Amino acid sequence: MEPDGDLNPDKDDLPLRANTNHILVRHYVLDLAVRFERRVISGSIVLFLEPRSGARAQAEDDSAPGAGDGAESEGVEENQKGRGKSTAEMEEMCGGKGGAASGFDSQTSADNTQSSHSWQTGGEADFTLVLDCCDLDVSKVEEVDIASVSEMLSLLPGVASEKPGVTSADTQATIIQNLISMPSKEWRRKRQLFSLCSRAPGAPGVGSLRFLCDRWSLRVRKAGVASPQEFPRALRICYETRPTGGSVRWTRDQDDRVCVYTAGSPINNRALFPCQEPPVAMSTWQATVRAPSECVVLMSGEETAVPTDDDDGDDGDDTHSSSWNYYVTMPMPASTFTLAVGHWHQVAAEIPPALERGVRDRTDIGKAAKPKAGYGEFSETELVSGLGSSSSQAVKGSPLQTGSGDQTTRSDSTFCYSSLEGKGRSVTDYSGMVDDGISCSHGDYPCRFTERSAGSQRVIPHRVFSPVCLLQKVQMRVLKLLPGCLAAAHAVLGVHPFPRLDVLIVPAGFSSLGMASPHIIFLSQSVLRAGSPGSEGGDLSLCGSRICHEIAHSWFGLVIGARDWTEEWISEGFATCLEDIIWARAQQLSLQEATEQFDLKALLRWRRLSDELQNSKEELQILRPNMERTGQVSDSGSSTVKHALNPEKTFMQVHYLKGYFLLRFLSSQVGEQQFIDFFRLFVRKHHGRLILSQDFLQMLLITFPDLERDGLTLAAIYAEWLDRPGIPEWLYERSAAWSQARLVEEVKAELTSDQLVMLLELLLEEPELSVASLRALQRTYGLQDQDAEVRHRWCELVVKHAYAQAYGDVENFLIHDQAMGVYLYGELMVQEDAEQQALARRCLSLVRQEMDQSARGVVEEMVL
Repeated sequence: MEPDGDLNPDKDDLPLRANTNHILVRHYVLDLAVRFERRVISGSIVLFLEPRSGARAQAEDDSAPGAGDGAESEGVEENQKGRGKSTAEMEEMCGGKGGAASGFDSQTSADNTQSSHSWQTGGEADFTLVLDCCDLDVSKVEEVDIASVSEMLSLLPGVASEKPGVTSADTQATIIQNLISMPSKEWRRKRQLFSLCSRAPGAPGVGSLRFLCDRWSLRVRKAGVASPQEFPRALRICYETRPTGGSVRWTRDQDDRVCVYTAGSPINNRALFPCQEPPVAMSTWQATVRAPSECVVLMSGEETAVPTDDDDGDDGDDTHSSSWNYYVTMPMPASTFTLAVGHWHQVAAEIPPALERGVRDRTDIGKAAKPKAGYGEFSETELVSGLGSSSSQAVKGSPLQTGSGDQTTRSDSTFCYSSLEGKGRSVTDYSGMVDDGISCSHGDYPCRFTERSAGSQRVIPHRVFSPVCLLQKVQMRVLKLLPGCLAAAHAVLGVHPFPRLDVLIVPAGFSSLGMASPHIIFLSQSVLRAGSPGSEGGDLSLCGSRICHEIAHSWFGLVIGARDWTEEWISEGFATCLEDIIWARAQQLSLQEATEQFDLKALLRWRRLSDELQNSKEELQILRPNMERTGQVSDSGSSTVKHALNPEKTFMQVHYLKGYFLLRFLSSQVGEQQFIDFFRLFVRKHHGRLILSQDFLQMLLITFPDLERDGLTLAAIYAEWLDRPGIPEWLYERSAAWSQARLVEEVKAELTSDQLVMLLELLLEEPELSVASLRALQRTYGLQDQDAEVRHRWCELVVKHAYAQAYGDVENFLIHDQAMGVYLYGELMVQEDAEQQALARRCLSLVRQEMDQSARGVVEEMVL
């Protein structure tokens, strides 16, 4: 793997340093405190490790640190005694309440290099644990004395105390191995034991381990340990994040209240906690997060957390804190860990009068109109059948909402969607694999796919959170649509992989329309229609389709993930394809209506893809950039993610769109319904696993053997779709048919959002439009009140034709729809119009502090 010196951190590849071929983290226990006054998260993380079988012993990872020689600082060397530590005692172990790194020499931070004072004096023959790490101040790394926890001796059968001749290291290794290997049916006891171990003191007589923190990694050694098998099995790392760290965003929400959340950064979570980032490092985790008591803490977790007052969190002032506990039992990559802390409110089916008055005070609107019957209104009595006790658990005393609960019961037959016509391809017999007879091929964990009750749970327990000023909009859009979208996803793909779901409307600076993580979805406020919160009716297409897209990621992206991160299309292409299918079902469209909607969406995406490929570098257009080397890593397990840090790639849609069109192409070859059935089959076989493109494609070719007989081979798909830039020939041919679809040619006063987008895109091709035409267009369609996709095209039209009367619409879009406005700045600057350039600079100055770092860098390059 390349040394850091060959990497431009702003332009090129992302290094994954963790030596996962030598040793794996199997479980994380995080104990964190959110400190808004300093914009840091401090605390500790305990890693439970397992050496890889057959891992070769070596002194150093085969990737060079290459971080330069920065100043060193002395790590904390004292060891704490005792066990079963309280929160306050745990904080003291990591440097006191001022933060995990309060005793750390912060001067080293600018050099991106930190180390314990003994690092340089240590033996070069010692084995090195390498973790992915960035922008963290590490104060101490210590071995945890697991043997001091009396409950752990039960994992040594027949041993009441340590056997003569068995070393402490052997005992610790045996205990941790038995803990990691506990069967899934004992997951509650396993979680409790992990918790007890995480509070054990440091190993007696050992002191802090030697560590070195460079630009991209944290390296840990223990003197005299030369192999992964001898390395400690449980480590505690005390650390603190930095205010400028790239994994979390410190900002203010739409109510101007402080908040922090994981923003889906290109560097993932390595600036939140030291971890193994390669996808193959699948692990479970549990976390305790302390935050001000008026805040809500949302996180990836299988049960709804109920906050507890934290007596230990009182720092002697008027600030009171609460502790929130979450856990997961399904092993997943560390990059999927998600956290959000803020002053959000849960959106109820009926907004309490006090909050409703607050909304009116902020937005100066009247009473909300009664929602119209329509999208996704299914019986909650039936849809939420099988909900466990978690559905009644509370957050801040508010019950978990699963919908309105007062609708008329409907059966599955209510869905009026059926498959498109297929070609009658022969299919390999897979009738023996049915939903209630799944044979899981993943490791042992409590799997919902094998639970009969989960199979009938069409709508999982769900909650929606929002700033107060958006409560009515979110109630009328997101909360209204969510049950139907969840039910439709279940109808298409089967068992929901996760037992519950939270949805959060994130601050305006969020850089995309949505992000899915285990148990939680972030949505941009841009998916909410621009009209007044109480307005009746309106097209909910953007909001509904985006919800369906993020829900689809539960299957493709989370429970099934890419083994090589460069194959993003496995996640995004699948979710884009499935969002159409799920959204059509949620709307209860007829066959003809669904087909027409699919074709209109396809044409819009074709136009977007065509434009993007004409204006981007060819190397960024390839869906499998590593080609035949896809999935390969170095001997240690380290690798790089190609183009991951390239700011141009951050805002490209090629993996979404080209991946989507590949799936549409394959669907056209086997038939729509058969292809959807194959999705379900693939999920049942591969859930809980990481895949490469070839895993999906090979199974497809085996399931439909006629494809290869007709010449559609794996090599042909690679050559035409995955390993080359540009547009495949099939797409050129098919786009001509989409252009003649009825919804494209139809002209009438009432257009859907997608039709309005199509209309505005066609008008953008016109060299001139008069002020009168633009004014009539705006007045006729109320473009300033449409969804964000429509308003984006309208703003492009305004800029292109210098329609100054609507510059206010452009300014509003750049401020409130930051997820979609990045390249609008470029259009304002390229016109060389002084008024437009001043508008771009003014908007940037207003939102600069809250913008996503990647987006801000791209915009500043355009504007400044």
